[in-house]
Amino acid sequence: FEREQKLSRLIVTEDYKIILPDYNNMEIKMEPLPKAVYMLFLSHPEGIRFKDLPCYREELARIYLNVTDRNDLHAAYQSILNVTDPTKNSINEKCSRIKEAFISRFDDNLARHYYITGLAGEKKGVRLSRQLVSNNKLR
Repeated sequence: FEREQKLSRLIVTEDYKIILPDYNNMEIKMEPLPKAVYMLFLSHPEGIRFKDLPCYREELARIYLNVTDRNDLHAAYQSILNVTDPTKNSINEKCSRIKEAFISRFDDNLARHYYITGLAGEKKGVRLSRQLVSNNKLR
C-alpha cells in the first residue's frame, strides 16, 4: 500500500531561493535561467503553451535580470530570446533542469507536483496548488 505523502509548501524568498519548509526547509537549487523559467510558470497557474512563450519574453526578462548576476545585458537577453523561441529546444532543456532539481531531492511521486509538466502542444504548468505557494516576488 502506498501511503499518501504530504506536499510541502513552496516559498520563494526575497533573494529568489526556492524553499520547501515542510521538508526540513529544503532548498531547491537551480541555475538562474531555469529558475527564472520556473518563476514564470509559478506565476501563471493557468499554464503556458510553449508556442506562446514569445508573449512572455518581457516578463521572463524582468524575472531573469533579478535572478541572475550576469552583467552582460545583451547576453542575458539573448538567453531569453532562445528560451522563448518555440523553434529551439532551449525551453525543453530548461524544463529538464527544473525537473532534475526536484527529482534529485525526493521521489518523483512528490516531485511531479513541483516541476513543469503538461502534454505536447497543451498548456504546461506547475501542478502544485497555489494555496501552498508563497511567492511575493512576482505579485
